[in-house]
Formats: sequence, structure tokens, C-alpha cells
Amino acid sequence: MAALIGRDLLGLADLSSTELQELLQLATQLKTQQLKLHCNKVLGLLFSKASTRTRVSFTVAMYQLGGQVIDLNPNVTQVSRGEPIQDTARVLDRYLDILAIRTFAQQDLETFANYAKIPVINALTDLEHPCQILADLMTIQESFGTLAGLTLTYVGDGNNVANSLILGCALAGMNVRVATPSGYEPNGGIVAQAKAIVQDKTEVLLTEDPEVAAKGATVLYTDVWSSMGQEAEADNRLPIFQPYQISEQLLSLADPEAIVLHCLPAHRGEEITEEVIEGSQSRVWDQAENRLHAQKALLASILGAE
Repeated sequence: MAALIGRDLLGLADLSSTELQELLQLATQLKTQQLKLHCNKVLGLLFSKASTRTRVSFTVAMYQLGGQVIDLNPNVTQVSRGEPIQDTARVLDRYLDILAIRTFAQQDLETFANYAKIPVINALTDLEHPCQILADLMTIQESFGTLAGLTLTYVGDGNNVANSLILGCALAGMNVRVATPSGYEPNGGIVAQAKAIVQDKTEVLLTEDPEVAAKGATVLYTDVWSSMGQEAEADNRLPIFQPYQISEQLLSLADPEAIVLHCLPAHRGEEITEEVIEGSQSRVWDQAENRLHAQKALLASILGAE
């Protein structure tokens, strides 16, 4: 089991390459029931953004480990009335064993972790979505038996998912290509982190050309063109992002055995076509299921389940 007991996961760079592989191995063992773990602990979910997969998968994962979950909806807590983050953190620290936070600013997450002694997990911020990428890498490994040397191409908005994919691929020894319109590139600091990890052993490519990025790729990946909080920009973004749709034409440029991933929810006809997401190369539903197994492995590792 990965040696993560008592640690935070605020971003994927908090993991080493070895720890990442150990987490993925544990997730597979839990999924295939080669291993059963128990952990009588309490998980808090403090979510300021809407959630389906993250909320449900964390909840079911904790129940399956024998623990309990408290859904701390900000609208019915003092957070909604302006209680300082550091005050909430120090109080919840005395009630809970672990906390998953889904919020906007990465700084808020980091402030919370600084004041809480219990482990804090990033369940999504505007900067990163590390738990999603654990499930993504698990799905890719299931499909190809390995991660090292594969090429993942992400097309669309350089958002939190793109940022974490760049780091995740770097840690896994994968090539990663990100195709975005000009002005919508992923975070420069995260790209620099990834390049420091790979040290030219694998490719980290940013481009404005989705066809260049897709050529020969093993995995094609996309996300919505307007993330939560950007809904007002959606209509303006449509013409800018239209060339970045995963269509059958773009998929034809990838490796013939390539798989397609989408973190959901999907806007069919925008970032991905109906034919592709429902096609034989789509692994989107396996990817969604693996949120449960990857997060169960993460919880078990951090809480020291036995």
C-alpha cells in the first residue's frame, strides 16, 4: 500500500511516481476484490461546487471501507455566512478523520489544509482535479496493461483537468500533448513542474493544432469547453473551441487502438460527438466507475485501512 498515512493530497505533485503506481495497483486490487480493507473513520465532504461522480464515489467508497460520511453542504453551514476558512478548518479538524474539499480557489484549499491537522483531499479546485486523473490513469492501464510510453492527447480548454493530466502523465512516464486555442493554455507553473519531472524522457507538448496533437495518440481526452463558474462565457467560447471537438475525423488520426476519455458531464455535439462517446473506442463509463475504486484506494492509503 502507498505510504500516504496522514498526508494531504492537494495536487498530483504531492505524489511520487512510485506512490502513484502503488495507488493504481491498490485500486485494481480493490476493484477485483483481491483485497478487502476496513476503516472505521469519518469522511467529511465540503463541496462548494456541484458534483455527481465525485460526491457519490467518495461516499460509496467510504461506506464500502466501513466508514461514515458527513455531507457538509456550505449552504447549511456557517461557511455560507462568512465564517473564516481557518476557523472552520480548526473546528472540523476536531470532529472528522479526513476531509475532501471541492471549491474554487486552490489557495482556499491550501489555507484549509494549513489549519487542519487531519488529511485534506482536493476533490476539485479551479487549478487541479487530482482524483479524476487517478481514475483516468487506472482506466488507461486497464486498457493497455501499462502506462509508460503511451501518448495521451487532451483537446479543449486548458482547465483544471488538463493541468492535472499533465502532471499525472509526467509521473506515469506517459507522453502528453495538450491542444488548446490561443489564450486558453494550461497553467504555466504546472507545465514547468511536469517538464521538471520528465526531464526530457517523455514528451510534454502544448500546441494550438488538435490534428498535430491527435496524430498517433493512444488516448484522446476532452472536457467541457466552459467549466463551472464560466457558464456566462459559454456562447462566446463555442466558435473558438469548435475545431477542438473529438469527432470521428479527429479520432481517425490517432492510433487505431486508441481509446477515448471524457471526465463528464459531456455536452454531446460540442466537445465530443454522440458517435464517439457512444462508440466502441469510448471508455468513458469505465472511467466513471473507476472514480470509486481510485478514491477508495486513496482513502485507504491515507487512513491506513487494514
